[in-house]
Amino acid sequence: MSNFIFQDEDETENSVDKKQEKLWRILVIDDDDSVHQVTKLVLADAEIEHRQLEIVSAYSSEEAKSILSTDDSFCMAFVDVVMETDHAGLELVEWIRKVHKNQAIRLVLRTGQAGSAPEAKVIKDFDINDYKEKTDFTANKMITTVYASIRAYRDIMTIQRSLDAFKKLIEATHDLLKINQLRPFGSAALNHLLALMNVESSALYIARTQVDFAQQSTSSIIACTGKYVCESDSLESSDIDDDVKQRILQVFKEESHYTDNTCFVGYYKAGTSAASVLYIEFEDDSEHFKANLAELFATNVALILESLTKQQEIEKTQKELLFVVGEAVEARSKETGAHVKRVAIICELIAKKLNLDEGYIEALKLAAPLHDLGKIGVPEAILHKPGKLEGEEWEIMKSHAQLGGEILNKSTVSVSKLGAKLAHYHHENWDGSGYPDGLAGEDIPLEARIMAVADVFDALGSKRCYKKVWPNEQIRAFLISEKGKKFEAKLVDIVIDNFDEFLQIREQFPDEP
Repeated sequence: MSNFIFQDEDETENSVDKKQEKLWRILVIDDDDSVHQVTKLVLADAEIEHRQLEIVSAYSSEEAKSILSTDDSFCMAFVDVVMETDHAGLELVEWIRKVHKNQAIRLVLRTGQAGSAPEAKVIKDFDINDYKEKTDFTANKMITTVYASIRAYRDIMTIQRSLDAFKKLIEATHDLLKINQLRPFGSAALNHLLALMNVESSALYIARTQVDFAQQSTSSIIACTGKYVCESDSLESSDIDDDVKQRILQVFKEESHYTDNTCFVGYYKAGTSAASVLYIEFEDDSEHFKANLAELFATNVALILESLTKQQEIEKTQKELLFVVGEAVEARSKETGAHVKRVAIICELIAKKLNLDEGYIEALKLAAPLHDLGKIGVPEAILHKPGKLEGEEWEIMKSHAQLGGEILNKSTVSVSKLGAKLAHYHHENWDGSGYPDGLAGEDIPLEARIMAVADVFDALGSKRCYKKVWPNEQIRAFLISEKGKKFEAKLVDIVIDNFDEFLQIREQFPDEP
């Protein structure tokens, strides 16, 4: 299991974040120093929503632009109208809203020359939140204005964070739906969760428990990160801290969430026989943990996880059944079941050397064991005959290609359709001398051309009732001699150029003695 590594945040960014957590930052924009002094004096001891205020000064609209261009942490700003020009403050407001596109900061316009900026016109034409004349702006009114502005900013940011989190949730779920393997899915889920929560965590886990038809229960770790990263799939045998492990198991048992100041453990039942647990251990405290958002995300993760698990179980069953059928056909021919495994892997390797699509390669590997399915319709006397087949016996043997294709072609499953082509056409020859249809060249489906080379390569190196094992050099010579005749030349070249690699497949899956 991959260990997730998360980069340390920049210390400067950390310090800014901490400031934002503890202070409300107010920008005072005025060319009169006495205004700055009075504002700081009036607000010096103010505390709003359990946070103190930090007053930052700018003495011109240009200085304010410079500050705001690199710092969006201000909750409000007092803006003087007349500074470098008679309308510098109004132009700054336009820049903040339309150019800098900061809609969150609360802007309070204050002026000592009300005639140059009439209140009714300014409120109508400019996106400000309040208008104050300096001559009427008492200490009490200033504090009241700051309270109202900060609370409005707080509500706006709460809505914005919720919208951002919801967008991330949608994006995360969309990304997760693209992943069809459990481990990568778990890794992506944890990575998205960290981004979604924006909370420091020392450990995260996704655990799953499954009860099978025999009522046997198994618990597994799908993904993990943090100080207890483990390599084991099993929850019980993992080296996760015992207290954490017991807490996860307890949540499975009680089928309900658990949370305290150190962790959040969510329980998600995705079906009658399976459930998942999300464990989040907080680095510092849980103050900023979005439990509702975690609930929504984890519920989606659990449902996708269950769907993915069922899909993989079905795929695993299908793969095993395909090999079982292939081995059964080989066993009826008194040939080793290892042949179908080897042929599937040889086909896969040839397809990879051709740089074919991964989906096609996987399907070819799955369908390959079915290439001789039609032999179930061939009498055993013919299958087991030690000598060369001739006349009617040979015609009966040749019929297995068409029969196999007909059987598999009845299915609507794509792998079976591919298997039908393999079964029907894998005895066609490149020069048109094969059977059952006498196709030639590229009229023969690619998968059947690949199977023709793979099947003969492996059969020649295996013992059969009608032949002994051929030496490797004799196999090599035969393949070369049949280039452009029985086999497509480029496929033979692939096998010959990588001969030792293909021989290793037979060594890896030898015939039973």
